[in-house]
Amino acid sequence: MLRIHFTGVDLARVRMAGRPDALWETILSFHRLRDRRDARLFGEWRTETRSRLNSETRMLGMLIPSRGYFPDFLTPVEGQYGWDVGLDALRGIRPERIRRELTLLGTRAGTGVSAGSPVTPRLREFMDGADRHLPRLLGELRGYHRAAVEPYWTHIQAQIEAERAARGRALLDGGADELLASLPPMLRWRAPVLECDYPVDRDVRLRGRGLLLQPSFFCRRTAVTLHDPELPPVLVYPAAAQLASAPAGGESARPEEQRQRTLGKLVGHTRSVVLRAIGDGATTSELARRAGVSLASASQHACVMREAGLVTTLRHGNAVLHTVTPLGAALLKGGAVAS
Repeated sequence: MLRIHFTGVDLARVRMAGRPDALWETILSFHRLRDRRDARLFGEWRTETRSRLNSETRMLGMLIPSRGYFPDFLTPVEGQYGWDVGLDALRGIRPERIRRELTLLGTRAGTGVSAGSPVTPRLREFMDGADRHLPRLLGELRGYHRAAVEPYWTHIQAQIEAERAARGRALLDGGADELLASLPPMLRWRAPVLECDYPVDRDVRLRGRGLLLQPSFFCRRTAVTLHDPELPPVLVYPAAAQLASAPAGGESARPEEQRQRTLGKLVGHTRSVVLRAIGDGATTSELARRAGVSLASASQHACVMREAGLVTTLRHGNAVLHTVTPLGAALLKGGAVAS
């Protein structure tokens, strides 16, 4: 069990990440690649990613175990600002921090499994020559990211935007208390403590620093946080899966001719109005009211637009919440949907 302890100041400083974190998604996707579970959601993604992986990933495999602790330095806070910014931050990590965290990895003290195990020779070699081996690690990360994450980035962004819209509604409806209570079921808000199913027993005290909530597409089953309590507090948690689940590749993995057929259904004034009516997010009933159509018609239009990759839908309480994907926003900006 993970317990995150809030003060009143911490509640005032809870915030949602503005976008998916490129490094967290990359590291967590490496877990999903080696995990045989969730085949419906990740099976096609695994097949496609493995077919594209030409680069070496041996070092990643050494630093990212299939479960348990992996070094905090792999996910610097700058990753929330984009892949290149995050990679630059990783490049600037001090060798002494790398050695300290690799020692923790080697002894597996962070997993609670077998603390006290000796550091392996390969890990010792990396620790002793961190300056020399870091460029190779960055190269492996870059190659893996291009194969496993970059082709699906639009889909990942759409999922995180939908999650932000749902949590933003909770925040507006009831403040930080309602936001924390609305998080996925593995996270339980029992004020002033947020509890989470976790592989080890741990308490995190925020001490007025607040908490960054980072939804993630590749995070599954349990949330993840940094091991070092002195680093800026972040909680990475699974974004809610959309109702019409698709492989991680989502729309970008569809044959182009299928995309064109689906987009062809969208040409027309009514769907243009409906897409614009979604705005920053709308339930089906809100969508019907804003667009001036029946509930059944709003639901049908949202379904077609979801199939075309223009809309993402997830459940929010007893309703469903529709949000516009980056593709949908680009179409609206260009006026491509109107007739």
